[in-house]
Amino acid sequence: MAKLINGKEISAAVKQRIAREVSEIKQKGVTPGLAVIIVGNDPASEVYVGSKERTCKELGMYSEKYALPADTSEDELLALIDRLNNDDKIHGILCQLPLPKHLDEKAVINAIDPRKDVDAFHPQNVGHIMIGDYDFLPCTPAGIMEMLRYENIETSGKHCVVIGRSNIVGKPMAMLMLHANSTVTICHSKTENLKEICREADILIAAVGRARFVTADMVKKGAVVIDVGMNRPADGKLCGDVDFENVEPLCSAITPVPGGVGPMTIATLMQNTLTAAKATLR
Repeated sequence: MAKLINGKEISAAVKQRIAREVSEIKQKGVTPGLAVIIVGNDPASEVYVGSKERTCKELGMYSEKYALPADTSEDELLALIDRLNNDDKIHGILCQLPLPKHLDEKAVINAIDPRKDVDAFHPQNVGHIMIGDYDFLPCTPAGIMEMLRYENIETSGKHCVVIGRSNIVGKPMAMLMLHANSTVTICHSKTENLKEICREADILIAAVGRARFVTADMVKKGAVVIDVGMNRPADGKLCGDVDFENVEPLCSAITPVPGGVGPMTIATLMQNTLTAAKATLR
């Protein structure tokens, strides 16, 4: 039976450390502050934003939430970001994606001060990640790296296969594994011989957004499988990108859904906000 990588347990340990550091920095007169912007009423986004607010309070951080109507204009959104860029109480700015179709995500991401870009999506921060000289990391990939460290899973010299090439998870995940001395293959919708490539993976990371996409015939015996997916298919049962029931017996370690990668994403967001706040003391 595979070891279950417990994201709730690991995130609790990370948050405990963050809470201590928040207490220390507050004694120096700085309370880490996070502003979260949500445009429209996407239910999944609202749940996620609510979790961020609760976690900020739990860790002693300051938070502001801006729930904007779906018809908010781009000029209005950019004006809000500009105000937050210049607000000393706010150290991190997060604009919940996806945005309504009439808004340009690229323009919105570029408008956030790179020093407050706690999602690490700004091109300047992406460039720093490429060369390995960064202050912030995208929350989900960074959370996965923390899980691997916590479980003492060796990455150096291992073959890591990442399924998915999004700017949010797939690409930065591949880069972090490369920095961790893995040999990395990125697979996507145009990849040929996908099953054969996945079966070569020592560490398989699924970030494709398709329910139970990774099946047992795609997994090498003894592999570590990290499931980034969060899907609710027709049967209504929350599941990941991995067919957990059939894949789990093959693995040495695997993340469940829920309770795997998800909790780590928010913990890493809090770490990024704390890092941004600490930078103001330099």
